[in-house]
Amino acid sequence: MLTRRHAIRLGLTAGAFGAVGAAGGLFQTLAAGGPANAAPAGAGAAAGPAVTPFTVPLPVPKVLRPYRRTRSADHYAVAMSRTSLEILPGRRTEVLTYNGSFPGPTIRARSGRTAVVRQINLLDMPTSVHLHGANNPVESDGGMMDTIAPGRSKTYVYANRQPGATLWTHDHAHHMESEHVYRGLSGLYLLGDEQEDALGLPSGRYEVPLVLRDAHFDASGRMVYTMDDAENRTTILVNGRPWPYMKVEGRKYRFRMLNSSNLRIFILALSDGSQVTQIGADGGLLPAPAPTPVLVLSPGERADFVIDFSKYAPGTQLELSNMLGPGPADLVGRIMRFDVGDRTPDDSRVPDVLTTLPALPNPTVERTFELQMDEPGSGGHQAYINGRTFDANRIDTEIKWGTTEVWTVTNASVTVPHNFHTHLVQFRILERDGQPVYPAEAGLKDTVLLFPGQTVKLQMTFDTHRGVYPYHCHMIDHSAMGMMAQMKIV
Repeated sequence: MLTRRHAIRLGLTAGAFGAVGAAGGLFQTLAAGGPANAAPAGAGAAAGPAVTPFTVPLPVPKVLRPYRRTRSADHYAVAMSRTSLEILPGRRTEVLTYNGSFPGPTIRARSGRTAVVRQINLLDMPTSVHLHGANNPVESDGGMMDTIAPGRSKTYVYANRQPGATLWTHDHAHHMESEHVYRGLSGLYLLGDEQEDALGLPSGRYEVPLVLRDAHFDASGRMVYTMDDAENRTTILVNGRPWPYMKVEGRKYRFRMLNSSNLRIFILALSDGSQVTQIGADGGLLPAPAPTPVLVLSPGERADFVIDFSKYAPGTQLELSNMLGPGPADLVGRIMRFDVGDRTPDDSRVPDVLTTLPALPNPTVERTFELQMDEPGSGGHQAYINGRTFDANRIDTEIKWGTTEVWTVTNASVTVPHNFHTHLVQFRILERDGQPVYPAEAGLKDTVLLFPGQTVKLQMTFDTHRGVYPYHCHMIDHSAMGMMAQMKIV
């Protein structure tokens, strides 16, 4: 369970909060003091067309079917294009899409079975498709300089030699990735395996993806992009629609949640203060279920969790609320609503043991990394790792293949949160500010949140592919501003 002590260790103190929704009482229990920086309702953000929360049904991203299947591989085709879609009710918005969908269609792959994905760029600017969280060779990593020219295509081959996990694809073309992702180039990639299948978790229509993000719309419904503009992105979207509702049966549901925002950190809780059961994180299942009243997700992070709606009376309306700003509480403090129906038969379960993680080998190398950016109001607009902005011609870290390393990462910014994402490898978080991590961070991770002044220790082993890969802040506007570096595994 995420206790008050764990919340404070994450930096979730009263000063960190800028908005609180219906779960404000829970926040006060965790953070002891209330939302000191909460914005008043309707204040502090540019307003787009008014949308009444919980009037739009939750859509579920369509599953992309392979156009060809062989004994060992599934073949997919995806086209990137500009598309006009209804996001806000009654209005159409131009977005960038994979196969005309916002967010893109979901690929359901299998561990040990290859997925071959041909990406066709029908846009008028270069793109690069990164499978976030995956262990792939350089030629299929989708790095920031390995771009697809307009009118051309590239085939990515994913061997899927890793445990089942909630992964996702997104654009990574440097200096364009921030706007491309913001305008819609992202989609889920759900990797399943036999071990997970045998657990008896909720499945089929009771396993539901939730892709969270925010956006800024002008009065006409056009999506407005401005670099590093967290304050005005106050329309919350789930699976591409604003503040939706979902009709649920009185039984257990499994939710596969992704924070696909550029900058927004979500601290989520149910409006009645009850716990959810987190069962997985970025790299797959946790060793054991982690009951928690709060889910903390920075951009790029994923949470796999179960809610049992059988404990609620039919007709109950249960909100999923957000307790962190910036932005007015009546907008950013609300995410979606669950409308509970009749109880139905349920043979799913959440076992006490979900997976066994391999023992951590002894590390042979230790490194330190400092994340920092020009503070708001300073006049600067750059971001740094170890005092340097990104240079595609520079190798920042050289790593010997097969070694296990411990990386100490510190957020040296005074007011700005960051997170840290590694390509190629999943890591284990050893400690946060010198203390053991709470259970929801005890699994495999590829992205970790750091509030100002925080330090984490990460352990990872480089024993798969060789080559040059990036590591960067996944508050992706910061990455585009230079908070990215390159490692070379030799």
